[in-house]
Amino acid sequence: MATELRSPLLPPPPQRRLSPRAAAWAALAVSATVLLLPFLIGSRSTTTSTSSTRHPRPRSSPPSNPVELTLLTAASDKGAVCLDGSPPGYHLQAGSGAGSGSWLIHLMGGGWCDTVRSCSDRRTTYLGSSLFMQKVMDFTGILSNDPAQNPDFYSWNRVFVRYCDGASFSGDSQREAGPGNGTLFFRGLRIWEAVLDELMHKGLAHSKQALLTGCSAGGLATLLHCDDFRARFPPEVPVKCLSDAGFFVDAKDLSGQRSMRSVYSGVVHLQNVTKVLPKDCLLANKDDPTQCFFPAELVKSISTPTLIVNSAYDSWQVRFVVAPDRSSPDESWRGCRDDVRRCNSSQIQVLNAFRKTMVDDLVEAADGTNSSWFIDSCFTHCQTIFDSSGWNSAAAPRIGNKTLTEVIGDWYFGRSPSPVVRQVGCEYPCNPTCNRQPPVAGFYNKALPPREQANILVLG
Repeated sequence: MATELRSPLLPPPPQRRLSPRAAAWAALAVSATVLLLPFLIGSRSTTTSTSSTRHPRPRSSPPSNPVELTLLTAASDKGAVCLDGSPPGYHLQAGSGAGSGSWLIHLMGGGWCDTVRSCSDRRTTYLGSSLFMQKVMDFTGILSNDPAQNPDFYSWNRVFVRYCDGASFSGDSQREAGPGNGTLFFRGLRIWEAVLDELMHKGLAHSKQALLTGCSAGGLATLLHCDDFRARFPPEVPVKCLSDAGFFVDAKDLSGQRSMRSVYSGVVHLQNVTKVLPKDCLLANKDDPTQCFFPAELVKSISTPTLIVNSAYDSWQVRFVVAPDRSSPDESWRGCRDDVRRCNSSQIQVLNAFRKTMVDDLVEAADGTNSSWFIDSCFTHCQTIFDSSGWNSAAAPRIGNKTLTEVIGDWYFGRSPSPVVRQVGCEYPCNPTCNRQPPVAGFYNKALPPREQANILVLG
């Protein structure tokens, strides 16, 4: 059955209400925008050129260090363009000292568009056009160049790749948007290739070590492109991949429907993403390749060392995959979705079943040598790219007395006893370091209707 998915960035037409699915994707884009707020309103940055250490001397109140947007205007000749045909872009902060020969590439998230209409709507937003992208941004979290906040990667070359294709940098097609509405360019795969080609010319080709990361839809993109990224370097160069909040689960909601499968099916068939999907999976799913777009299938084919960072109670998936509005007639679910601390015992059982599905999918996909994971029990979505969500802060959640920052550094640099790190937090609410975290549901501007949420994004 055809469903309508309005753009998460634009208000609906007059006298028309957003569908529940549209509200879900609006909220995911709101979440993505809030994740970017630390970049836009200031962060801690320095230009220290010392070697990376586990515990460098903290520095107080370092100045903001804006990183300018670079547009790949020449990439248009290769068809590497955003949904509206404008050139793609990225932000690059050069490394220093011992980190000048190391590179970290981060792929931005922002949901997906699965219909001609929803993709067309994105053309007048920063998720579909470089005309609306911020010209400068501050790097925080794993992108920060403050050694106190980012002890292992602060001096590396760090890149934030803008997301403007709506399919996790994977599509390769185009479609007419309708009479008088021009052409929609589904060119995520070409954007990925154009950005990497340019970065290779800027020094990435001579990198001594490299890390590919991404958040949410960018976390999925990290899994899609991990082995391709690895293949660009000589075998002796350490290359790994880190997917943050990108492990979306093919789970049933309270009514028995599969929201993620419906959306992924639209993306796969509209944008022609099969070029980046695992060949073995495609052979096994000839009638419908949608299954191959799910992380649980992608992980099975990845040969590059990969770390999955995710909450077992991912706040976005709880809100829109487990208990979307259409599936939860019980009003008490609204409070539970906004703040897990407001869930009753039966609702916690449902969330624990979702947690089990996620962990089981990881275990089934693991090959024993390359797949690592850090699955905490905090109610959050994306944990590596901004300082205020547990990245190397006093309130950082811990598993086994280690913060996520320490786990990632130990995993990448081989400081752990085993090259494979598999840490799964206990069931909520057993981890007291999670209970101190504010509910991430606030990111969704829950007090505002979808129209006002969309307006915030347009203005922001």
